[in-house]
Amino acid sequence: MKTIIEPFRIKSVEPIRMTSREEREQILRDAHFNVFGIKARDVLVDLLTDSGTGAMSSLQWSGMMRGDESYAGAESFYRFSDKMNELTGFDHILPTHQGRASERILFELVGGPGKVIPNNNHFDTTRANVEHSGARAVDLVIHEAKTPSLRHPFKGNMDVQRLRDLIVAEGVEKIPIVMVTVTNNSGGGQPVSLANLREVRAVCDEFGIPLFLDACRFAENAYFIKQREEGQGERTIREIVRDTFDLADGATISAKKDGMVNIGGVLLIRDPELAQRADALLILTEGFVTYGGLSGRDLEAMAQGFEEVVREDYLSYRIRSTEYLGERLLALGFQIIEPPGGHAIYVDAGKLCPGIPSWEFPGQALVCELYRQAGIRTVEIGSVMFGGGGNPPPLELVRFAIPRRVYTQSHIDYVVEACGELYERRDRIKGLKIVFEPPYLRHFSARFIELR
Repeated sequence: MKTIIEPFRIKSVEPIRMTSREEREQILRDAHFNVFGIKARDVLVDLLTDSGTGAMSSLQWSGMMRGDESYAGAESFYRFSDKMNELTGFDHILPTHQGRASERILFELVGGPGKVIPNNNHFDTTRANVEHSGARAVDLVIHEAKTPSLRHPFKGNMDVQRLRDLIVAEGVEKIPIVMVTVTNNSGGGQPVSLANLREVRAVCDEFGIPLFLDACRFAENAYFIKQREEGQGERTIREIVRDTFDLADGATISAKKDGMVNIGGVLLIRDPELAQRADALLILTEGFVTYGGLSGRDLEAMAQGFEEVVREDYLSYRIRSTEYLGERLLALGFQIIEPPGGHAIYVDAGKLCPGIPSWEFPGQALVCELYRQAGIRTVEIGSVMFGGGGNPPPLELVRFAIPRRVYTQSHIDYVVEACGELYERRDRIKGLKIVFEPPYLRHFSARFIELR
């Protein structure tokens, strides 16, 4: 079927406010050209992130009504834990308030000065938690991932030879874990194949290093595996998900992505000694091990969300909707990370705005212009997010992240129309200069002025 049909009906709606260009101009200036500072009520279509911004199902909302708010041993925890055990095979399952809390606990335990954490690509909070511990984050994604126009079925794959070389060069004692992000968010939402995970697992086994997953989008990754990897087409999503987790010694998960909830996270650990230490840290900063900083109703919503996310009709709609946006932006002349990713489309802002150098932040400039023109909020993934150390990343990207079950095709068509108008006047987009930045995760609160 050519028509993308949502596998759900809309039961409740929320009004959105229309603003004029003059209003948006002032709003943008008041926010110091950082769209994180714009109030949500002033955004028409919000593609800033897919994290925690989705619409929950009727079963998730009804499940929240039976939330057990007992401090210890709540039934809601056991329903959540049983669902995660069924999906992943892990026995030690810690709830946290969101994915970065899982990362903080993990890297406080395994990181530290002198340590090195390899990944295909660290995302922003992962990198920040690694570096906050004193460790060094190293990205080892395959070479093909660095060419946006190149079509490769698994551009999220880790370069296994570079991983081996890093371990040999640094020494096993400096590398406490190897991490792989599925799907690879910083690299364009690109998937990782089961074959690649098995190769990484073999290297980890050879050197005696645990393998952890950043598994925020494990179900979307499994869908790509089913569609693209030889020998996987007849298997169920659940089977592929289980194979993925069976290869890992642990995982951090933001349930705000494939858990399809507005708040929540998970930390999975196999090693009993490491799990015991994680329990102690969780109790210190998050809450008791059976609620982890969440209410019982949040645990109920997570349990149902992890059930719904592995349904193939949902995943088919989800991936096709994202692909639809990517196809239309390509037709307009935008270069995106190809093929389209799972949760977002990544526009190559460096190519779109060749007259704006990396130190004038072409991605951030494009983000601001798109809001100014049409009230659409996106996010920069380039020299603002990852260039704080003085080394600009290889690509200047803008991410159009699509919230789950929130926008219809007409909303996406509006985004396409706005991008078409912006493309015609792309040579008039102005660069930016940072006038304030915090020590960590500067993209959240940096302030800019517009140049020229």
